[in-house]
Amino acid sequence: MRRKRYAFRGVPAGVVLSLLLFVASCTATHRDQRPDRMVLRIIETSDVHGAIFPWDFIRNRPAGGSLARVMTYVREQREDTSQAVILLDNGDILQGQPVVYYYNFEDTVTPHICARVMNYMGYEAGTVGNHDIEPGHAVYDRLVREFSFPWMAANAVRDDNGKPYFKPYTVLNIKGVKVAVLGLITPGIPKWLPEQIWSGMHFEDMVRTAEKWVPLIREREHPDVLIGLFHAGADYTYGREKASTPRNENASLLVVKDVPGFDLVLIGHDHKLFNKKAEAPEGKEVEVLDPANAARWVSSAVITLTKNAGGTYDKEVRGELVSMKGISVDPDFRQRFAEDSAVIMQYVSRPVARFTRSVSSVDALFGDSPFMGLIHTVQLQLSGAQISFAAPLSLSSHIDKGEIHVRDLFKLYRFENLLYTMRLRGSEIKDYLEYSYGMWFNTMHSPQDDLLKYREDGKGKHRLAAPYYGFDSAAGIKYVVDVRKPSGKRVTILSMADGTPFDPDRWYTVALNSYRGNGGGGHLTRGCGIPHDSLASRILTTTEKDLRYYMMHWMEKKKVITPAPLGNWQVVPEKWVATAEKREKRYFR
Repeated sequence: MRRKRYAFRGVPAGVVLSLLLFVASCTATHRDQRPDRMVLRIIETSDVHGAIFPWDFIRNRPAGGSLARVMTYVREQREDTSQAVILLDNGDILQGQPVVYYYNFEDTVTPHICARVMNYMGYEAGTVGNHDIEPGHAVYDRLVREFSFPWMAANAVRDDNGKPYFKPYTVLNIKGVKVAVLGLITPGIPKWLPEQIWSGMHFEDMVRTAEKWVPLIREREHPDVLIGLFHAGADYTYGREKASTPRNENASLLVVKDVPGFDLVLIGHDHKLFNKKAEAPEGKEVEVLDPANAARWVSSAVITLTKNAGGTYDKEVRGELVSMKGISVDPDFRQRFAEDSAVIMQYVSRPVARFTRSVSSVDALFGDSPFMGLIHTVQLQLSGAQISFAAPLSLSSHIDKGEIHVRDLFKLYRFENLLYTMRLRGSEIKDYLEYSYGMWFNTMHSPQDDLLKYREDGKGKHRLAAPYYGFDSAAGIKYVVDVRKPSGKRVTILSMADGTPFDPDRWYTVALNSYRGNGGGGHLTRGCGIPHDSLASRILTTTEKDLRYYMMHWMEKKKVITPAPLGNWQVVPEKWVATAEKREKRYFR
């Protein structure tokens, strides 16, 4: 790297030399004044998803995890004067609970609840997550201004000048000890989110970005400690990716393996607890921690620095995951934000409509259901499309008949996806469904076989082999799924819903959410074989606001709603399916 040259024109050489010696002596004095020993405790939250209060506003019951409990733990650690505490957040806080939705879109005048809470808690830095990008420019640009700490993502790069859109890193000075924190975001965002949400930037490979910034940080800042704060998971093979896949979604361990210099790496995004050491290129092992989601756990690492004869520090790093279960709510936190909690309770309790029957997302796992029939109906009516694709976005949501409220809409439709209308050929529609049911259903040879595809977790429990939010069914067409047949040959499309012929060579308009329309889950890319860079050309229309917003207003107009299966598709053989459903539903209760 070319070093900068500084010219001192017109300044006597003796003055220049004296100035340089003075600067050097100040630097040496500064380094000598650093403590001989220091203990740092690094606390990480990640994927909080709106779990700010100890109350689940969607299910209307106490919540196990919350920042209100994390505050108690942080305060206890700060009271220990033998250590210095650094509190960090690793992204994905702006979606998940009505409290953040309300301050994202309903009340945009009051300072955002996340900014007020996290500033109060004393966060030193944070990394942006993909669910922080999803609410859109107006929301995350506002948070950048309102946070009193840097919100980072070195690999979210501006299109106009090639510089990071967010701050790439920060340096914390603690009694002369310099702690640098590099932030990276998962680069998979263009596969899930519409471009209008992240316009003006692009997302670069995490490993390539770390290879660029780590040497720069070391040259510019000379940190004593370097921490990676990466909103990306540990499993780089997730989604059929490989270590060599460009812009790998979960490249955190690849960064540790390929880029020397990190003392501690804190990760997230995948909602999985992780506490392991990973080998770095310089031969040392780096502690890697992930506290999963919803503020039920925090990562807590202790870095002990001991000055050596050379004036630098020897470092010992020890990490653990700390459960928030049983930790009391911080009383000052509760009192300070009590009014916000009351505002959200009033918001989610507002009546929307009346259901004449109960609905459950569990029913959607086993076939045509009232839960999915309602979502398909709304999508078709809002879009005017001929066909609808949709999946359950919650595994165990139940809405009782009677008066439903705003909170129930978050059970029915969990995420803030836009609604797209796209052009798909008839043959692509069939391929799309084959891909979905290939992930969803097992091949049955008798009634005793499982209907759903599972993977064993080693404890005798059944876990779905693929994410339930990838189990797309269709409306607008009549079709049969034969689970006796192998994957890829199960779906027979009989006709359009009105009985007119379905043509594999004809183009159809299809309603589906923006996550799927941008390639999320692989239904359009791997299933239909549409190149990812061609998806945008297939989009005919998009809503301006999220589907839940329009769904809520649709229900308010209807007033009384009878959710029902649409009766347009079935799984055969029916007796086998009924037997399996009765047996397997107990796994989801």
